[in-house]
Amino acid sequence: MAFALHERLAADTIAVASLELCELRLMNDARFVWALLIPQRDNIRESFELFEHERTRLWQEVDQLGSFLQHETGADKINIGALGNMVPQLHVHVIARSREDAAWPGPVWGAGQAEPLDDSERQIRLAMLQRFVAGIR
Repeated sequence: MAFALHERLAADTIAVASLELCELRLMNDARFVWALLIPQRDNIRESFELFEHERTRLWQEVDQLGSFLQHETGADKINIGALGNMVPQLHVHVIARSREDAAWPGPVWGAGQAEPLDDSERQIRLAMLQRFVAGIR
């Protein structure tokens, strides 16, 4: 099946790797450790539009990433969301939240302006997510 990434997701995130089902991307916002999983399927807006085995795989990848981020960051809470109101392409946010972060205890959406990652922090976060990828392959 063909896969085209929505232009907003491409603009706001940094490519990390292709997993079994999803493309893993890092959100370009220094305020939060925030990754996205995007099923590599065209014209999918909702998880129920995936085949059953793909839905199972999607949530496995979400859970694996959430567990990894919890361990790596010591997050107080892992937020998982698939809103899609601004970007219709199915994508799942996996965000390591801390009581000290810029939006706590509220949601990250609508909390101030994104602060782009500097080169150093981008490399640190990409390396962390590459460790995740290496661990699930």
